[in-house]
Amino acid sequence: MRKLLLALVVLASACAPKAVRPVPTVTAPKFPDFPQPSVPPAFADSPVAASLSRGWTYLQAGDLKTAQHEFSTALVAAPGFYPAETSLGYVELAQKDPKAALPHFDRALEQQRDDLPALLGKARALLALDREDEARVTLEAALAADPSLSDVRRQVEVLKFRGVEQNIGRARQFARQGRTDEAVAAYTAAIASSPDSPFLYREIAVLERQKGNTDAAIADFRKAIALDPTDAKSVAQIGEILDSQNDLEGAGKAYSDSLALEPNADVEKRLDAVHERMALAKLPAEYRALDQLPQITRGDLAALVGIRLSPLLTNERRDGVLITDIRTHWAATWIMPIARAGVMEPFANHTFQPRTVVRRTDLAQAVAKLLAKIATRRASEAKAWEGARVRFPDLSANHIAYPAASMAVAAGVMKTGDDNTFQPSRPVTGAEAIDAIAKLEALAGLPAAAKTKTPR
Repeated sequence: MRKLLLALVVLASACAPKAVRPVPTVTAPKFPDFPQPSVPPAFADSPVAASLSRGWTYLQAGDLKTAQHEFSTALVAAPGFYPAETSLGYVELAQKDPKAALPHFDRALEQQRDDLPALLGKARALLALDREDEARVTLEAALAADPSLSDVRRQVEVLKFRGVEQNIGRARQFARQGRTDEAVAAYTAAIASSPDSPFLYREIAVLERQKGNTDAAIADFRKAIALDPTDAKSVAQIGEILDSQNDLEGAGKAYSDSLALEPNADVEKRLDAVHERMALAKLPAEYRALDQLPQITRGDLAALVGIRLSPLLTNERRDGVLITDIRTHWAATWIMPIARAGVMEPFANHTFQPRTVVRRTDLAQAVAKLLAKIATRRASEAKAWEGARVRFPDLSANHIAYPAASMAVAAGVMKTGDDNTFQPSRPVTGAEAIDAIAKLEALAGLPAAAKTKTPR
């Protein structure tokens, strides 16, 4: 087949006109940075090889028309002679027409995909057309063909850096405009060019999180951390995602790991909140549902006080308290300490009656006893509570519960109704009881670690 090809080339050459223009002598090449393609062994010493050589001499002499004629003649004589196709591409580059040059380089590379002059010419044309990403890929292919090309390697690095900068700029602009999908695509392109930049993974993770792609966001945050183990912000972001998914153990660990790397008040608050929710999750379902109850019972109130105000119950402890009806009640763990502390008394028959509905006067009496305990810590403020005589149109000063009601309202723990009514017999809702306990917590100055809140 190769002999037949050479015979055809010789025959075509024999039929060509015999008059040949004298080949000029080139002392100063016009295009010294154009690499001349080498002749494949199959075409060595053939007429098309001679045409290629003459064409390059004319090209470097600046005679582009004659050079183009020589290369075209060779290509007509031997369509498989890809160096002539590459050379025609360089003629177009010399004529400053990179768009016309590209097809020549592509056709040459279809026949010889690692042809170095064709790869370099194609990259040059792409750069002239501002197609830098494609040019970088083409130059990387040239480097694969010849790793010794140090100038090409430097050019690839410059293009990578420039491409990363451009993609980052576009990504951030898209993000500011709310064009999240386009921003993610630009970040992905930047990462492809610079896979070892942790901040790129962090920024794309933030966008993935905004889109609701939490798994992708966590994966990108983890990549950022792998590249930069000191990246406390990414660790905290993972904590926030796990927190929103109710993975409290995972969120707590992430927040703790973030704080170990870098102190942060907001992360500390989040960690405290996770610890509270973890503690709450361990409590009975009845306790977690208190805020939804239209009316609470004595057992409910005892659990609420026992869990959230436990530091106030240790100052006074009465032994010998006997209660006979709480053994099977869900709040039994907290009822006994409440009774021993004197906050809620058992009845004379030694029953606590944990399922009895709590009225406003019942809550006021418990609040007053807790305020008395808080007064030992804040004596100056307690004088205002204890000395107040709040008037209620529906609760006389002679009522047994009046002193407690007056103190609870004066301290701001309980609220009055319309026209300053106390509504003494109205059942207390779960939300109302929780609000009163929260205000007692604030008055007592209890640390966050001592609080286990019901959901609001």
